[in-house]
Amino acid sequence: MTASRRITALATLGLLAMTAVWGSTFVLIKDVVARMPVADFLAVRFAIAALAMLALFARPVWRLGRKQVMRGLLLGGVYGIGQLLQTWGLSLIAPSVSGFATGMYVVFTPILAMLLLRQRMAGVVWLAVLLSTAGLALLSLNGVSVDLGVWLTLASAALYALHIVGLGQWSRQGEAFGMSAVQMVAIAVVCLLATAPQGPVLPPDRSAWFAVLYMALIAGAGAMLMQTWAQSHLPAARAAIVMTTEPVFAAAFAVALGSDVLSWRMLFGGGLILAAMYLVELMPRRGDITGELPTEAVHHEV
Repeated sequence: MTASRRITALATLGLLAMTAVWGSTFVLIKDVVARMPVADFLAVRFAIAALAMLALFARPVWRLGRKQVMRGLLLGGVYGIGQLLQTWGLSLIAPSVSGFATGMYVVFTPILAMLLLRQRMAGVVWLAVLLSTAGLALLSLNGVSVDLGVWLTLASAALYALHIVGLGQWSRQGEAFGMSAVQMVAIAVVCLLATAPQGPVLPPDRSAWFAVLYMALIAGAGAMLMQTWAQSHLPAARAAIVMTTEPVFAAAFAVALGSDVLSWRMLFGGGLILAAMYLVELMPRRGDITGELPTEAVHHEV
């Protein structure tokens, strides 16, 4: 295995690990948001994550150029607004429908990559997108009507796709620490503004604090760091397809913790998503998913 292939494999495994962490948080979030407002939960979570990252990575942030700092702030702002739209939508629709609508970033990502970056997608990418979408639908949907909550969640999915595309284009090898910290600061500011004018309510008890700290440090700061590093080595559409394994991990954790029962929909839907990821892993190695350039070459200055 060449060094380039090895790094690409490590980046894919890193995204899988990050997605598994996200999948483990659904039970925790459900418990915490039942006892404190959603916007306040997000504000406290991302404020803690931002402070931790600035304390650890102040020097890498200082070494970033002005252009990269502005890009990090823009990406963080997009992600933060997406978080708020997703949670507002979740308050109006069932969690299963929210999971499907959020997962639609796997469709929006290659479309935005084509429109904004003029990247040409290979046919196997669109096949993987279709398989992922079908898998998400089987995992999440059991009848759905398109109302305001769905539209808000679809808007959040479009913003997540924009974040994935922008991060894949602007993240640089050696700058993951600094870029991650800057993004987290922007996310925290957006979520804190959503709690104005009274400011965020703190977690009510020890178990809520544990969940918030886990979400802030592991599923927040750690996941953002891993995503920023991994996307300096992976094209955006490929990263999005790998990240659709989140509902698979969420279902697995739900079954393991006894909060859900294993069903044929879980098995078949999860199988379709894993098949989509397997397809992108088996894509011809002479070029990436754009069909033209090696993986590292698509991350150029714009």
